[in-house]
Amino acid sequence: MKVIEHIKKAKSTLFSFEILPPLKGKSINSIYESLDPLMDFKPPFIDVTYHREEYVYKKRGDGLLERRSVRKRPGTVGICAAIMNKYQVDTVPHIICGGFNKEETENALIDLDFLGVENVLVLRGDPIKSETYFTAEKGGHRYASDLLTQVKGMNQGIYLDEDLRNSSPTSFCIGVAGYPEKHFESANMKSDIHFLKKKVDAGADYIVTQMFFDNQKYFDFVDLCRENNINIPIIPGLKPISTKKQLTLLPQRFHLNLPNLLVDEVLKCKHDDQVRQVGVDWSKQQVKELIKFGAPCIHFYTMGRSDNVQKIVSNFA
Repeated sequence: MKVIEHIKKAKSTLFSFEILPPLKGKSINSIYESLDPLMDFKPPFIDVTYHREEYVYKKRGDGLLERRSVRKRPGTVGICAAIMNKYQVDTVPHIICGGFNKEETENALIDLDFLGVENVLVLRGDPIKSETYFTAEKGGHRYASDLLTQVKGMNQGIYLDEDLRNSSPTSFCIGVAGYPEKHFESANMKSDIHFLKKKVDAGADYIVTQMFFDNQKYFDFVDLCRENNINIPIIPGLKPISTKKQLTLLPQRFHLNLPNLLVDEVLKCKHDDQVRQVGVDWSKQQVKELIKFGAPCIHFYTMGRSDNVQKIVSNFA
């Protein structure tokens, strides 16, 4: 079932979860161990992230360095199939611009369509560590809006091979990312909303936000979207803070602000077990307010850990 169909059918706020593929060489059991306790809450869908290749330099026998491409977290398509088979739940694979040309994107979408996957989250993706700025693959997409146009075209039976006749259209429900505190590359919030509107006009069905810790940021973002005729569902994304290091890592990695009160409470903690409890309590309050606001679904970024998310959702589901 499509994400927007789940939302339309729901009589109350839904809860969904996002997982990371395991590191290369690890089994899928780590995914199951994380998801098993969360399935009690009957999530309508599970997101599976995609991580593009990185480059490492290996020293050769002659002393020269050899540049090699490695994928540390492979298997998004396979993981989606495994989750659907084990739990009978819909999945949302992330489709990114980086690391793919248009033909590779088309082939991945064909595979997902064959598997019965009906949803995708379309993202540009971040630059890899060896890049200062995002660089599109040769023959690939530079912007998420362009990638979205390709997916939308396939939904209309339009493939790259113009000679194809009577091709079967896909039927993907397309999600895109939204940024309550603006994308870090945008000049300002007005500019960010402009580009979000471009994705909506290109055919996006729903929006999932970047994580935030101040609900007012989400409330203001929704109001701003509605003022600009962005009327599709906007799903808030949450991640409970769990370590003191995240006071630095989260703002640095995700370009967001942490509320003073939350930072003060974390700094009082003597060890990370206490921080995790602070994170759970803070997220519980966020969820309570978001449900009251009428959020259609609350999406948790589990980052491979689900025990704290389980503690939060158990109070509401």
